[in-house]
Amino acid sequence: MSEYPTFQHDKPRFDQNTFSGRFRHFLDVIDPSTLFVTEKRLQESVKLLERFKQGTLPAGVTDAQAIIHPDTGEKIFMPFRMSGFIPFGTPVVVGLLLPNQTLLSTIFWQWLNQSHNACVNYSNRNASKPAPVSKFVQGYLGAVTSAVSIAVGLNVLIQKAGRFSPTSRLLVQRFIPFPAVASANVCNVVLMRHSELSEGVSVLDDDGNVVGTSKVAARHALLETAVTRVVLPMPILVLPPMIMAALEKLPLLQRQRRLVLPVHSLVCLAAFGLALPLAISLFPQMSQIDVNQLEPEIAAATDCKTVTYNKGL
Repeated sequence: MSEYPTFQHDKPRFDQNTFSGRFRHFLDVIDPSTLFVTEKRLQESVKLLERFKQGTLPAGVTDAQAIIHPDTGEKIFMPFRMSGFIPFGTPVVVGLLLPNQTLLSTIFWQWLNQSHNACVNYSNRNASKPAPVSKFVQGYLGAVTSAVSIAVGLNVLIQKAGRFSPTSRLLVQRFIPFPAVASANVCNVVLMRHSELSEGVSVLDDDGNVVGTSKVAARHALLETAVTRVVLPMPILVLPPMIMAALEKLPLLQRQRRLVLPVHSLVCLAAFGLALPLAISLFPQMSQIDVNQLEPEIAAATDCKTVTYNKGL
């Protein structure tokens, strides 16, 4: 393994222009240990970063990880941090993949999943422009309604498909969460962050100065985030049903049926742990775009050929 890069306060440790660099960077971002950082420890870390910039860092100090929003500087609520996505999201994934779902259980798990996703999307958005709480509520209601409608609609179609045998219908039902969640995730991202499309997002020059506000960059940010939300549930909702279909044939699980749920949970946890860093590593968080693709006033405001914007996560 290559040597661990030296800490730099103004940019990530790893090269964000490569997938492998982004993957290693986001492995740090989703580290669950940051969930237990106290407010006091956070403030101490902020002070250490300031001393690092001033060149007055005491000897023997280790690196500090930030769990604050890059645009607002606010601390993100524990369940809605990227480091909390896996531990708080895995029980929901297990619920989504439970066999023999009823209409009520389907609605409940889809509502819970998209409620969590909505809060994560909002907490990790590009927050360079403030948005009223009313827009969050509108986006949340739209996102949850679309998710539940898609999932219930697919389940009803399967129930009415008479050509499937009971075994085939059960297997297909296990895979229904993926198209339902993937399509709902796209709706969720767009609805929870739709204010960015109308207000635009800040774009920065090479020195980190704000050049202006761009709706074109906002569209790029939401498109890239939406792609990650389609890729994210692929391993989570496709692999566990395939793996469990094989594992449930093992003599041990045939004899000890009460072990099925714990094994299922571990499989989902492993799939989630793989899928999250892979999905959010598809694009850099701080993305670049040519100024000639943006609004004329932005191109006229800078001599840079490319500008940077925060895509969000």
